[in-house]
Amino acid sequence: MDPPHPFIHEIKLTQWQKIRGVVLGVVLLPLRILLCALCFLLMWPVARLRFAGVSEEERSRPVSGWRLWLLHPVMRTLSRVAFVFLSFHWLKVKGRRADNKEAPVLVVAPHSGFMDMMVLPATELATVVSRSENSGLPVIGALLEFNQAVLVSRKDPQSRKNAVSQLNERLTSNGYWPQMLMFPEGTTTNGKALIKFKPGAFLAGVPVQPVLLRYPNKLDTVRWTFKGTTWLECLWHTATQPNTNCTVEFLPVYKPSEEEKSNPALYADNVQKLMAKALDVPATDYVLEGPVPVSKLGGLSLPFDSPARKTLSLLRKNNFTWSDVETALSRMMYRCRAQGQGSKVDADELVSLLELKDRQTALNICELYSKDETVDLRQVYVSMAAVSGSVPFKTLLHTAFTLYDDGKGSLSAEELSGLMGALLGIPQHNTSELYSATCRHDRVTEDDLLRVLTTHPTYQRLTNEYLQPEEAGSHLPMTNGHSVNNNKSVVNGNGSLHSKKSD
Repeated sequence: MDPPHPFIHEIKLTQWQKIRGVVLGVVLLPLRILLCALCFLLMWPVARLRFAGVSEEERSRPVSGWRLWLLHPVMRTLSRVAFVFLSFHWLKVKGRRADNKEAPVLVVAPHSGFMDMMVLPATELATVVSRSENSGLPVIGALLEFNQAVLVSRKDPQSRKNAVSQLNERLTSNGYWPQMLMFPEGTTTNGKALIKFKPGAFLAGVPVQPVLLRYPNKLDTVRWTFKGTTWLECLWHTATQPNTNCTVEFLPVYKPSEEEKSNPALYADNVQKLMAKALDVPATDYVLEGPVPVSKLGGLSLPFDSPARKTLSLLRKNNFTWSDVETALSRMMYRCRAQGQGSKVDADELVSLLELKDRQTALNICELYSKDETVDLRQVYVSMAAVSGSVPFKTLLHTAFTLYDDGKGSLSAEELSGLMGALLGIPQHNTSELYSATCRHDRVTEDDLLRVLTTHPTYQRLTNEYLQPEEAGSHLPMTNGHSVNNNKSVVNGNGSLHSKKSD
């Protein structure tokens, strides 16, 4: 059985809960937001006072003296009070928090949303890692400065290198720096599964203390994910609850083996499995690559929202029949073969190729595959043909191979990445494992790639499960009431599936 998808969360309210939310919202929401804002306004001068008159050299060292013993408890108290005003009246703490010499890092999961900062008062305001862009925000920037947070820009590779260096320095300081608190999932989920941990917290190879964060409430209002309830809705629903429960549990310190110290990815995976077991949820290979949630399969990135399936959905909204889709695919195939590797088209050309009624749909399709108003037509054709079921997989792979092999009859590692990116609809950055499984005599041939994708224990899941065409086919109106795909399944007019073998 596949694990529950961690990137979808919807708050489902009964009629009574909706009425109660409106009534309490009118009374509680303005009052709670006002009191919480007042707490943050009080935090701001405390945060500024901590480094008033302090030189840059002193700022690069841990805070000590009266700035620590006086201001730290004040900030911790204000932080806790702010959450009380947001309905978190009680915080249950289980287990013992290790000191910074025992465990320089606290790894917290699952990461559900901004309410997770509730864990900070329970960890004595442990130092965090934050986006450098947040340092420019009013109040938040001052709080990050107070926290002596490690700042990193996701857009700047040098910033990431500097952050890793700074983290290693702090985590190996033998207690000189305060504990670090990190959310190794790197993004928010619905808590029904743990996604793959990023290695940042484990690079230094020092002991970590796993920390479990639970919200044992009948109505789960605190989580916001890639898809579903927005953070504003979460804030509204949480602030209108009479009370919201939160439990922080400190697990025993995890000391890495020598193998884990030399392999941060292994270390991260083992801690993920331990925490998943304690939470009684699956440990999965889901991860967020840039803005795209994906699952990992043998190094390949399988997007949660397939661009090809979303494209077929857009075409359905434009009243495309199955016959229209097949005609559009044929036109794209001929254009790709004519242009070869120079098959970039803009939105206007896409309108003509697909015979769309409006340019906006073409722009939406371009947005699914690229960052501008152009798209590699090979990607659109190959990925759509794969999930539509209009072309048998062996035939499709032959066509894709000829579009990427540059006439040599074999693929380089880079060309293999391009082909797999077209098949899956998003760029593939780590196809070395697939290349090794496929390559013979320093060549990747069409037959070898077909063999691996259809028989290899790992990669056959790609064709047998992920690229199954039923979903795309069943969502489109059919000109004759049914359509047959290359898995010999019939999709009838009402979308149900029947196998020919069982009829």
